[in-house]
Amino acid sequence: VQLQASGGGLVQTGDSLRLSCTPSGRTFANYAMGWFRQAPGKEREFVAGISWTGGSADYADSVKGRFTISRGRAKNSVYLQMNDLKPEDTAVYYCTASEYYSGILVKADDYVYWGKGTQVTVSS
Repeated sequence: VQLQASGGGLVQTGDSLRLSCTPSGRTFANYAMGWFRQAPGKEREFVAGISWTGGSADYADSVKGRFTISRGRAKNSVYLQMNDLKPEDTAVYYCTASEYYSGILVKADDYVYWGKGTQVTVSS
C-alpha cells in the first residue's frame, strides 16, 4: 500500500502549486485524508484534512484562505491547491490517510498510511 505525492517544485513568492496524492495497492475512497508538512529542523505539522465524503475540510491557521484540499471524483485521490505561496511554506509535504468516518483527523498519530513526500521550495 502506497500513497504517492507529486506536484512539488521550486517556485517564487506568490506563485501557486497543486499537489496530488494517488494511492496504489488499495482504495482510499472511504478514508479520511490529509496533508502534513515538515520543514528542516522542525516537527511535522498539520496542513489540511478532508473527510472521507469530501464534504468537510479543515486547515492550519497559517494556510487558511490560501490552500484548498479536495478529493478526486472517485474520492480515491486527494489534492492540495496552494496559492500565494510564501517562503515559510517551504517544506516536504506528505499526504496521509486513515479509516475514519466521523470527520477530519488533524493529528499525525491518528493517520495510518503515509506517502513519501514531495518537496516544495518557495524562494523570496
